[in-house]
Amino acid sequence: MRACSWSAVSGLVEAATLAVVLAFAASIPGGAAERAFPYDKELRLDARPMPGSKRVPILDIRGNGDAAIDLWCNSVQGQLVVVDDTITVLTGEKTDRQCPPERARGDDDMLAALNQVTNWRRDGDTLILLGPRNLRFRLQTN
Repeated sequence: MRACSWSAVSGLVEAATLAVVLAFAASIPGGAAERAFPYDKELRLDARPMPGSKRVPILDIRGNGDAAIDLWCNSVQGQLVVVDDTITVLTGEKTDRQCPPERARGDDDMLAALNQVTNWRRDGDTLILLGPRNLRFRLQTN
């Protein structure tokens, strides 16, 4: 029976460990940054502007969860509380800009949908807020 040197065993253990780590890393889809919540980002609702307007709702999320939310007509300050894949959106009072009725209704609908969001996930450059009505926001690339 032949004796095996410690350095040979150590080298095999290191190679096996490296292989396991690489296999695990390869099994994770996308990078960690792609799955992270997009703090310090500006996101635009994946929707067309309403007739007669170029405006589309935007979330500007700061690193501490504070958010400036531009709606279809008005704006509101908010706070996003994110824990793992759960999210709570708290909103303050919206501005009091005069709006056409359909955009005022759009503001109210958007606020209601944001306040009912319970979870989130990322799909590439898209943040999907999950609730009774799912909202898709795309990262601004400009």
